[in-house]
Amino acid sequence: MELQQLITLTTGITLLTCVLAVVGLHSYAMGKAQRQALVDRLSATGQIPAGGRRRNFRGIDRRLRRTKLGKKLELRLAATGLDITPGEFFVYMLATVAGLWLIGQAALAPFFGPLAGLLGIGVAVQFLNWQRQKRIEKFINQLPEMARILANATQAGLALRTAIGMAAEEMEAPAGEELGKVSAQLAVGASMDDALGELADRLPSRELVVLVTTLVLSNRAGGQVVSALRNLTETLEERKETRREVRTQLSQVSMTSYAVPVLGVGSLFLMNGVKDGALDRMTGSAFGQGAVVIAFSLYAVGFVLIRRLSRIDV
Repeated sequence: MELQQLITLTTGITLLTCVLAVVGLHSYAMGKAQRQALVDRLSATGQIPAGGRRRNFRGIDRRLRRTKLGKKLELRLAATGLDITPGEFFVYMLATVAGLWLIGQAALAPFFGPLAGLLGIGVAVQFLNWQRQKRIEKFINQLPEMARILANATQAGLALRTAIGMAAEEMEAPAGEELGKVSAQLAVGASMDDALGELADRLPSRELVVLVTTLVLSNRAGGQVVSALRNLTETLEERKETRREVRTQLSQVSMTSYAVPVLGVGSLFLMNGVKDGALDRMTGSAFGQGAVVIAFSLYAVGFVLIRRLSRIDV
């Protein structure tokens, strides 16, 4: 490997390592803060306000929030529950793209630099989708407990608004955070329909829609909300077990969807390792570049198709 390629590869790996280190430290600090908040909440009365941390890249964040892309990114980040601003995420994504670009250019061929950069953008978007789905799944698993708390509170004679506030204090994230938002909206005069409707929009799921519909109808008609919530709790417990079984059965298929593109990228490294400079010669012509683009497109289509075919709504 030439000196220039070695320098480029080292720079790319360094950038990627720095991004991973920052993400790791951020995750550790966020987990530690959540643990401390839980300890404070269990050892004190009332809801403890979360202390804000110092934000980085404030100038970039302000400019980004004014754009349409920044507003969409802010909504995506809000759905994931990550304690990160759009500006911070954008800078980290750019650093990841630059690192992957340099690594692909140095380790494979110059043609693979832009492709690796696009891969970095795709990984960032997929990471947000994964975090959002992970938060939704965790919230769904908390729905039986939430329905049980609301049923007990209403049976004790508390109003539904008060029961929601009490559940927000007792439950962990993400249910506690989301119910806290609903309680705050109700406190400033929002209607029950609007507050619960926004909750269903933030974390879309069939189970939550059923719970929201039950609460809204009970609030409008003044029916037997306790018995409805009791029955709903049993149903949610059964659906929770069903979802767990389905997820276990489809775990192998899910891993296959990730293994297919990894095998494709690994074959490139294998090809270049067997015969040094093979990828340079292959991508030196328009025909070779087109073949590589088509191959990567087919891998992407295969990944999407496997994910779609393995998605079962229960």
